Amino acid sequence: MDINDLRGLSTLFMMIAFIGVVGWAWSKKRKKTFDEAANLPFADEELNQRTKEEEGRND
Repeated sequence: MDINDLRGLSTLFMMIAFIGVVGWAWSKKRKKTFDEAANLPFADEELNQRTKEEEGRND
């Protein structure tokens, strides 16, 4: 086995790993988790809005 065989095997391994990650990311089982993660930046805005509304009632 020379260096070119090792390079070929590592390329094959990386391609299989890439296909595995893409399959995992596009899996229907993960959709809910990814949708929740996509909305995380907006969670603080909702909390901030509720806090402002409560402070407005107290004034």
